[in-house]
Amino acid sequence: MADTTATTKAKTPATRNAQTPVTQNKKKNPLSDGQGTLAALLISPTMAVILFVVGIPILMSVRESVFRKNEGIDPTTGMVAEGETFVGLQNFTDIFANPQLVQGNWGFIDRLLNSFINTTWFTLVCVIVETILGVCMALIMAKAFKGQGLVRAAILVPWAIPTIVSAKMWALAFDADGIINKLTGQQVLWLADGPQSQWAIIIADVWKTAPFIGLLTLAGLQTIPAEVYEAAKVDGASAWQQFTRITLPMVKPALVVAVLFRTLDTMRMFDLPAGMIGFGKYYVETVSTLAYIENNNLRYGPAAAYSIILFFYIVLVAFLFVRLLGADVVGDDEVKAIAAQRKRQKAAAKAAGTKPNLAKSTVTSGSAAS
Repeated sequence: MADTTATTKAKTPATRNAQTPVTQNKKKNPLSDGQGTLAALLISPTMAVILFVVGIPILMSVRESVFRKNEGIDPTTGMVAEGETFVGLQNFTDIFANPQLVQGNWGFIDRLLNSFINTTWFTLVCVIVETILGVCMALIMAKAFKGQGLVRAAILVPWAIPTIVSAKMWALAFDADGIINKLTGQQVLWLADGPQSQWAIIIADVWKTAPFIGLLTLAGLQTIPAEVYEAAKVDGASAWQQFTRITLPMVKPALVVAVLFRTLDTMRMFDLPAGMIGFGKYYVETVSTLAYIENNNLRYGPAAAYSIILFFYIVLVAFLFVRLLGADVVGDDEVKAIAAQRKRQKAAAKAAGTKPNLAKSTVTSGSAAS
């Protein structure tokens, strides 16, 4: 009986400790209670600035798109009508119900459709050419040779020049008596309204912004270890095989981000065609310049409607881009790895009867994923 009592007393503390985990009253620190709270605190100032700089103008444009400026004579007072009237979606419906026909690339077409075609054409051609040239520039800048710093500076100079300055410079070059015609030995009216003006815009845009893609691609190239190329050379891989099987796959995340930025930026092209060719030239008229013309003619409602349509067009392209290449743009692989590890730690902690340390697991999994 005594032995049984002693055994029971000996087991009681251990059993109580196993069944009732010891809890300590610790004061929670918002900076250490997981990465989500800390991330929210860090990005909140930036999000506030973005909301003020971007969000408010978008809301004002939406508001302006459902109003229309009063014109003509007010029949009740006989005075010139002033102010504006709420018209709902009439500004949008009038754009499609009463199209403005212009002489575009394919004969007489709707002016809005013509501007959308021009915008899409500039985006596709410019981004494709800029991506090819940007990767070539990055490969050149990544090589170690004498005068490397001078070459990098020379390549990046066009990107540093303001766009309107670049537009005026290329307008002089493409003038009828400019250097382009003297070099080619032909008399081409590059700045006249025609297909040649489109190629003038494309050449100027590629010259200016291809270094941007080259700069971001160079940042991705510098993260590739030199040992990878040395191992490939030992295995007998050619230069083309090294480029297609090592360089491109490992630089793809940075390249995808660069292409996305350039795509969205080219879709809102305004200052380059406006500065080089001018307004009212339908072969180079984009949706941004069309909205500007409407706004300049005091048609604020239709101008806002054009801007909203362009906004949704850009949002759609960005959504499809991220949808197709989301893992490279927003880091879905790392997020999934973190979530999987946290789930495993929760299951292990539940089986052991303890509380999981999610803050520690998040940092560890993030480090492992990177």
